[in-house]
Amino acid sequence: QVQLVESGGGLVQAGGSLRLSCAASGSIFSIDVMGWYRQPPGKQRELVADITSGGSTNYVDSVKGRFIISRDNAKNTVYLQMNSLKPEDTAVYYCHADVRGDPWSRRDYWGQGTQVTVSS
Repeated sequence: QVQLVESGGGLVQAGGSLRLSCAASGSIFSIDVMGWYRQPPGKQRELVADITSGGSTNYVDSVKGRFIISRDNAKNTVYLQMNSLKPEDTAVYYCHADVRGDPWSRRDYWGQGTQVTVSS
């Protein structure tokens, strides 16, 4: 009953920037945590960054200082501003959310994924 729709992926040269967006819709009371995961080709999925409803953030070491995660609670939307992109950032990026349909229930949801390709 909750859908996560991602946008903003694409092809960019090394050193460039992209901004990913993910909007949640459906039966939502609140969203505790929203985040971004990525899966490079042939590798396992990893957490890139997440953010709580209060604004606390967490980043994987490889993107610290380059990426910024933010959210708009009124729009149930999370963003990932990616700067100084490197070829090793190439991956499918997935939005993730821990959603409460009511104050006592929580379920997690995934977006469909968006491709980010960084050329040398």
